[in-house]
Amino acid sequence: MEQFRDFLVRYRGAIIGGIIAIICLIFKIHEFLIGCLIIIAGILIGNYVQQNKEKVKNKIREIVDKW
Repeated sequence: MEQFRDFLVRYRGAIIGGIIAIICLIFKIHEFLIGCLIIIAGILIGNYVQQNKEKVKNKIREIVDKW
């Protein structure tokens, strides 16, 4: 019993994460979370492009010139 308790204490973060992941899959929350991540990624990319216009233009030109 002591070994089982040590196991739970040592890996409780992973166990809790696994339980939360299972709950997310059961209630299809993962679809909502993926949508939120895509929106956040779009916001961050848009902000980066706006802040670094010249750098992005040059990178795109380099990529197009290679083709």
